Amino acid sequence: MANLKNLSERIKSVTSIQQVTKAMKMVAAAKVKKAQEKMEISRPYSKSTQDLICRILPQITVSDISLVEKRKVKNTGIIVITSDRGFAGSFNSSVIRLAEKEIEKIGKNSVQLFCLGKKASEYFSKRDFNVKETYFDFWKDMNYDTASNISASFINSFENNEIDEVHVIYNRFKTLASQDLIMEKVLPVDFTADYNATNYNYDYEPGQKEIVSTLIPKHINVQMWQQLLESYSSEEAARMIAMDNATENAKEIIKELKLEFNKARQAAITTEMLEIVGGAEALVD
Repeated sequence: MANLKNLSERIKSVTSIQQVTKAMKMVAAAKVKKAQEKMEISRPYSKSTQDLICRILPQITVSDISLVEKRKVKNTGIIVITSDRGFAGSFNSSVIRLAEKEIEKIGKNSVQLFCLGKKASEYFSKRDFNVKETYFDFWKDMNYDTASNISASFINSFENNEIDEVHVIYNRFKTLASQDLIMEKVLPVDFTADYNATNYNYDYEPGQKEIVSTLIPKHINVQMWQQLLESYSSEEAARMIAMDNATENAKEIIKELKLEFNKARQAAITTEMLEIVGGAEALVD
């Protein structure tokens, strides 16, 4: 039977952990609400710019637009979006597993990684992967300029022929209880395969090619911003669920420890009573 003092200390320890996980759950719930608001505001603009590009692309010759140029793929860029912190269930590990799976398909020497978040940066840097750029400690003060700077790095690599394709792996926010693990192609830009183009009777000024050339870099920035918001919302939602589960698990552990404590205390009382009775009988004899 466990010592009463040890059981009492364990109950206090688990209770303290329960209070921490409960507080972390409340903080995550507040953060995910704010992040979700930003994400939902950004979605319509992101969709509108994509629709406009898809509307124009089939109507023009795109050979002069570098970000639409399709090449023979020799080197691939993969943007891996994770978080800086843990305590978010399988949020980070699922992204890293998918990235490793895709790298294995392509070949380690043919992949350049753009790691967003400390978890991805540390994981791939320590395992001698070809990490081109790392970004972390930006989530707290994240803004549109952050997304633009990240986009500029892989756009430059693409335009300098260092990479021939760019993909991004991240968690897309679905609901508070679930997120979709996504791998999307970023460069070269090509929406025509998934878009039902219609011949719109529009006049474009200054011209279709000029509009697309200006709009595509902005669209990539917007998409990067949207993906960061989706990932951050998913992270806080995953952390909220993980901390809620941890709080409930701590509650069950406390219940079991208290039951064990009561059994041990009852056994100690019974032993003391037997000793007293045995001592009294010895005096009578």
